[in-house]
Amino acid sequence: MPNNKNPYASAAGTYDKNAQQNTPDQREMEARVLLKAVKTFQEIQKHWDTITAEELDDALKFNRQIWMMFVDTAVEDNSGDRPLALRNNIANLGVYIFNHTLEILGNPKPEKLNILIDINREIAAGLMTRPATPKKELTPESGTSTSA
Repeated sequence: MPNNKNPYASAAGTYDKNAQQNTPDQREMEARVLLKAVKTFQEIQKHWDTITAEELDDALKFNRQIWMMFVDTAVEDNSGDRPLALRNNIANLGVYIFNHTLEILGNPKPEKLNILIDINREIAAGLMTRPATPKKELTPESGTSTSA
């Protein structure tokens, strides 16, 4: 009797399972990108006297791209997954970062990068923290499960 198992489907299933197990979730990926920007800014501060204007601009551009993604997602997400207040806070923080970036470009000083480092580090820490999930408990009266 011939083997009816499709080798391509099996390979695709194995690939999908491996990708899901080894690909970080969205929050972790966003946190890592923010921390990459932090590391870049710290290296620029450390070597400020030898950094070119182009290197500074590239680092600031990378950070702007990250925050543009956050702002775009916050503004365009009408699905209700995030509360309006949170979306507004993200958008406002993005505007602050964009304005501060322009200030750095207009008058570059290494200490001006500190606020971008601090914001990115704090947001990354929040993204790495897992939201609490409600625990299921049995009520003594009914023996049914409830969310705590």
